[in-house]
Amino acid sequence: MVANKSSGVKKLKTIADLDKAIIKCANCARLVSWRNEVAITKRKAYADQDYWGKAVPGFGDPKAKLVVVGLAPGAHGANRTGRIFTGDSSGDWLYRALHKAGFAKIPTSTSIDDGQELKGARIICAVRCAPPDNKPSTQERENCSPFMQREIELLLPTTNSYLALGKFAWDALITQLAELEFTIPTPKPKFGHGVKFDVVGPDGIKRKVVGSYHVSQQNTFTGKLTEKMLDKVIKDAL
Repeated sequence: MVANKSSGVKKLKTIADLDKAIIKCANCARLVSWRNEVAITKRKAYADQDYWGKAVPGFGDPKAKLVVVGLAPGAHGANRTGRIFTGDSSGDWLYRALHKAGFAKIPTSTSIDDGQELKGARIICAVRCAPPDNKPSTQERENCSPFMQREIELLLPTTNSYLALGKFAWDALITQLAELEFTIPTPKPKFGHGVKFDVVGPDGIKRKVVGSYHVSQQNTFTGKLTEKMLDKVIKDAL
């Protein structure tokens, strides 16, 4: 089933076509069940809102120079709003930093119709549905990998650098770059905040990969990740 899906995804010619295919995806029974359950039960603070409750596509410039890679949609963030890193504290941090770096039109991202735009950057995720406890399984990551690989491929003509938020995104990104025949340093670079290395694409062009702690509450609330630290890794990726 995954092989057939991968073949179909490969045929998608544009980011817009890919987005439509992602939204329709129901390939992982556990994730479909969970995203639907969350959309029905809701969080008390959002009880009067209609949840998105579907797979969440990437967001931003289809001719991005910077590609930001996250883990998966938040249950009451992107799974509610329909836009990645939108409607939760993680998004507050990320879009504020992207705004300071000149990529985001406004410093906040609260809803799918708030006027936010990204210029020169695009945000994608390794897994496109909200997973229970923010922990997708290995099989779920593999099921979703054709979407990530095709998005990286479609963005390749303009991409200069990748920013991976957290180890899960780091590992998924390196895996997809390798499958797209990028030249990866050996041994494979270990994840760490501020770690960076160059890869050479199948087109012979050198691109940069930078790692950052994820903008999750467990990192931002504890001070493991500060705004200055996030600003610096985005600057390093330019």
